[in-house]
Amino acid sequence: MVNNVLPLRPAVPADPIDEIAGLGRWSMVRAGAHMSLSTVALRLLGADGAAGGRWAGAVVAEDMAGLAAVLADIGEHGTAADCEFRVIEPEQGIRWLRLQALAAEGRPVACGLLTDITAVKRAAMRERFNFALTRYLIGTDTFDEAVYKIIHLVCEELGWDWGAFWARERGGGVETLRCRHVWHTADRDYSAFRSAAAALAIRPGEGPVGQTWLTGQAQWVDTGAAQAGMARVHAAQRCGLQSGFFFPVTYAAADGSVHCAGVLEFFSAAPRQREAQLPGLAESISALIAQTAQRMVQQERVRVLAQTDELTGLFNRAHFHVLLDAACEAGGEFGLLYIDLDQFKPINDGFGHAAGNEVLRQFAGRLRQLAPAGAVAARLGGDEFALMAPAGLGEAALDALAGAVLEAARTRFSYMGHELSVSASIGIGLFPRHASDTAQLLHAADAAMYVSKRNGRNLVSYFSPDGDTQQCAAAAQLLMLSALQDALQRDEFFLEYQPICDAQDGSVVALEALIRWRKADGSVVPPDQFIPVAEQSRLIVLIGRWVIEQVCRDLPLLRASLPGVRVHVNMAAPEFLDSDLPRELVAITSAAGIDPGQLCLELTEGVVMQRIEKAVPIMTELVRLGFEIGLDDFGMGYSSLSLLKALPVSSLKIDRYFLQGVPHQRDDCAVVRSIIDLGRNMKLRVIAEGVETDAHLGFLRQFGCALIQGYLPGRPMPLAGLLAWNQLLSR
Repeated sequence: MVNNVLPLRPAVPADPIDEIAGLGRWSMVRAGAHMSLSTVALRLLGADGAAGGRWAGAVVAEDMAGLAAVLADIGEHGTAADCEFRVIEPEQGIRWLRLQALAAEGRPVACGLLTDITAVKRAAMRERFNFALTRYLIGTDTFDEAVYKIIHLVCEELGWDWGAFWARERGGGVETLRCRHVWHTADRDYSAFRSAAAALAIRPGEGPVGQTWLTGQAQWVDTGAAQAGMARVHAAQRCGLQSGFFFPVTYAAADGSVHCAGVLEFFSAAPRQREAQLPGLAESISALIAQTAQRMVQQERVRVLAQTDELTGLFNRAHFHVLLDAACEAGGEFGLLYIDLDQFKPINDGFGHAAGNEVLRQFAGRLRQLAPAGAVAARLGGDEFALMAPAGLGEAALDALAGAVLEAARTRFSYMGHELSVSASIGIGLFPRHASDTAQLLHAADAAMYVSKRNGRNLVSYFSPDGDTQQCAAAAQLLMLSALQDALQRDEFFLEYQPICDAQDGSVVALEALIRWRKADGSVVPPDQFIPVAEQSRLIVLIGRWVIEQVCRDLPLLRASLPGVRVHVNMAAPEFLDSDLPRELVAITSAAGIDPGQLCLELTEGVVMQRIEKAVPIMTELVRLGFEIGLDDFGMGYSSLSLLKALPVSSLKIDRYFLQGVPHQRDDCAVVRSIIDLGRNMKLRVIAEGVETDAHLGFLRQFGCALIQGYLPGRPMPLAGLLAWNQLLSR
């Protein structure tokens, strides 16, 4: 309809205002379907003004059907319209026009305006393109990926059929451009054109790509008018491509210098010499590529910092764990060396941390040099390092590698004229023999390293279940210590009291305070599990003070029910050998209003004999202050009778071990009788511990033991239970 029904009538003279504003006017006789166009409208359409002329030939083919439908609707119904379409001319290229019609129902003539909206369309296109480009580049990890996305976007958004990126490469001392990325539409066979591009190595100045690289200036080519020697342009013409546009990809480096990373080329099957969309966007594309390049440099810097140990330059612990995860997931067989430097702390203490840091740096350098291809070295923290051997390295090669690491650690380190010596303890875990994941593998290698430490250091040990058991015990001890600290803060400890009775009439003479631990979940931890752990730290002193304070709080109630009763309290070596003990105990008893004579402090022979020169003065001072001292587990230690005579003690307690054989084992009976006689002769109270049967009791009565303690006379009981038990006995 556009071609056949709407011939042009002679042009309507242009209004000067229309010329200034660029407004084209048109009118159409609806019945005759003839259009009258102003001079401006004709110029916009690219048509001549002769009678009978046609103008629809300039309309882009894809837009013709929509424009024809709008004009037909105006002619038939006189409806208002607003239509956008494109025209293309050899001199002007593609332009966007807008046709507007006023409503003309009931009128024979329709009229309206024709305006050029190319500038608006191109501005919107640039904005949309830049937005899409920015969105596509977010999250791009590599420069090549960014460039490929740009090629794809330009071709799809701006209607180009072929795009490629020519990147700079250096080989043999000569720089060339090679085609790295290509994107093209699927409507033509570009295989030959693509293969030719892949084989080319373009030097500066060769063809349009080389000229763009050399001059830094964008350029257009018309494939049909290309000069001889431009083989690539002629190859594009043979593929049906008519127009080409080339521009350099440049960006500013951190020092302000401009770098050309390569050249972008685009070809179109339609003639586009005058089409200004891509040239207008070329500067934006280069700017965004520059931003992307700078962002990637920053990301790489952050990545390196996040993965690298700052002091040594090796991988840090976090990234090493990531690499171990990947190696375990890959499923190959490999070994892990866990390395700990021996005698490193004395270097820090004697020469300062600067010396220690220098040793760590030098050792890291040696580790990096001896690591085989595919190995990964890391500093895990402090003076601990790790080396993940490459997959498939046999045990013989692994042994040799570990030996080289030992030698690297033994070789002296130089610091400010001093030669410093260390060694290394190395543990080796094998995947998947010793572990099924990263955590287990690290644990296995770490456990093996501690075996090397325990066996004298400067050794290599492979993981074994026995070594792991020892490390698990050490770990359990650390966890127990932490839990004990929490128990003190949460008041989870409580006391039970076991009666010490007269062997003849069974009356309660004294009590032994026994600490118990009830955890938050209600479970009770036996003393033999936590007391030995507490004794290996200062924590036992804090627990001992808590026991004394609690006994002092309970004593008024105890003596109200059991007049004259004395409470025995066990003392551990670390607290009893503390010279501040007498002063602290007096402070506790004074604050509670308790007479020190109501307490008997029990300690074992071993505690006294190990440090007798320190123990005796403390014992003497405690006795002077009114406290009583008792020897617990007598017969199990190494005390001599001469030393025993010098100790200011008031009681002996026969260890339960000897009561087990009474009255049937002759040796046990002899020992028990000897201790009873010794105590009687030294005028000491003798307490037999572990009395559980009537046979035990009968033997002790026969040979004159005055006091007994055990399940037979009474089990350990909480304070309330003890008071109730004693009330029942009194009835």
